[in-house]
Amino acid sequence: MTWRPQYRSSKYRHVFGKPVTKENCYDGVPITRSVHDNHLCTVNPRFIAVITECAGGGAFLVLSINHTGKVDPHHPKVSGHRGNVLDIKWNPFNDFCIASCSEDTTVKIWDIPEHGVLKNITVPRKELQCHSRRVGLIEWHPTADNIIFSTGYDYQVMVWKLDVPEQVIKNPVRSISVHSDVVLSMSFNTDGSWLATSCKDKKIRVIDPRTGTLLQETNCKSHKASKVLFLGNLKMLLSTGNSRWNHRQIALWDQEDLSQPSYSEDLDGSSGVLFPFYDPDTHMLYIAGKGDGNIRYYEISPEKPYVHYLTEYRSLLPQKGMGVMPKRGLDVCSCEIFRFYKLVTIKSLIEPLSMIVPRRSESYQEDIYPMTAGNKPSMTADEWISGLNKGPVMISLRPGSKLDSYVELGSGKDPTDSMETQHSRSRPGLSLLIQERLDAKEGNARKVYPPTSLLPSTDEKSSSTTYVSNGKLDSTHCSPPKTENELRQMFYKQQEEIRRLKEQLNQKDVRIKQLELEIKNVRNSQANL
Repeated sequence: MTWRPQYRSSKYRHVFGKPVTKENCYDGVPITRSVHDNHLCTVNPRFIAVITECAGGGAFLVLSINHTGKVDPHHPKVSGHRGNVLDIKWNPFNDFCIASCSEDTTVKIWDIPEHGVLKNITVPRKELQCHSRRVGLIEWHPTADNIIFSTGYDYQVMVWKLDVPEQVIKNPVRSISVHSDVVLSMSFNTDGSWLATSCKDKKIRVIDPRTGTLLQETNCKSHKASKVLFLGNLKMLLSTGNSRWNHRQIALWDQEDLSQPSYSEDLDGSSGVLFPFYDPDTHMLYIAGKGDGNIRYYEISPEKPYVHYLTEYRSLLPQKGMGVMPKRGLDVCSCEIFRFYKLVTIKSLIEPLSMIVPRRSESYQEDIYPMTAGNKPSMTADEWISGLNKGPVMISLRPGSKLDSYVELGSGKDPTDSMETQHSRSRPGLSLLIQERLDAKEGNARKVYPPTSLLPSTDEKSSSTTYVSNGKLDSTHCSPPKTENELRQMFYKQQEEIRRLKEQLNQKDVRIKQLELEIKNVRNSQANL
């Protein structure tokens, strides 16, 4: 038998990292010297926030995303904490709201002015007080509005509801006490119904965040987890940590069975913590080590061997922390599918790094930009507390797409039910038109003739001519194409119409998958009753 090398086709095989020029970096930022293993930076399409070094309390810097170049050393800060700030996170549903936690045992919610921080901000909108020791980690709920989780060195995970009139909140909705040591990371599944945590005792736990019930726990001795991440809808968890021989390691777990990892791989013998980042839209996994200059990236599949190594980005500048831009803030015209913000302490520099899919065309590439989570919550805090589960509200990244293209799991509204689509449904001959245009696409461009449905009507009683353009019927006094140029223009219009129809079909597929998930949630809730 002839040996054949295994080759896996992938549209992301040639993804490469593209750092920006020095002029487009954020230079002169006094990055914190804290040894806490957090990202230390958070980004949204309007602002970038980074924890800074300061005396007499804790502070962080908020800059406009376009404020590149040299940063004023006296730039105003958000400085209301009495101890060092350990973690910061932007509200996923409000670009002007940020949360921070500190060694002073509090979590604070801040409102950032629309034009940025023009003077020091010292008074928060909300202050959360219940932890008995310093708070090291915070995480917003991915689909419910005004729900935030915090955990500290008192081993407690606390659930907070923010839409209350009190400025100082002292009673959390829930306090989860299932950990025997400090929690190192938290991650939610897609609809926020499960919470995964990694702990200093090297165990991974899956918890019901509403009741605090422990659902799963690892007892594997061959992998000591430090960070954990849900992998979208793949029903898998990914963890980074160390092997039995103290090698840095990644491991995949079945979320229903945490007895043994489904896959594990040793990476190297370095000592820095590995930060995992997962893109559920492209199924790409990025691994960045603290103190490393490189970023490895992989593609995840639901079948064995699950993890497919692509390549790595290499740099001489070591990163202390990383920020990630949400998908809605990417440059889709340059085929950018991910963007990091590297904190380079040795140069007091924040360096944006874009992950690019090389394409010849500069137009929108819909195959690498499926519907993605937007910045609208799918439910209120009270709905989530009452037991409701909903997936994220999805949006299209196509430039110029309107807000009514949102898809909400469980909503009765179909995103493709626009006026054009409803108008086209009322015309029984449109299905024949779609088939004719798809047939025309497969033909040779030089020999394409307009479909019969586009030719002028031969009705002698009517002097007008009926055409279909952009999904609408047009009655105009136009003659059929006579020149090659007119025929080519009509062909291009057909191609654009085919693209639009395919986009509608893709949106329908997304809708079907979401309805299947909704049915599953309803059945599970009925079974629990």
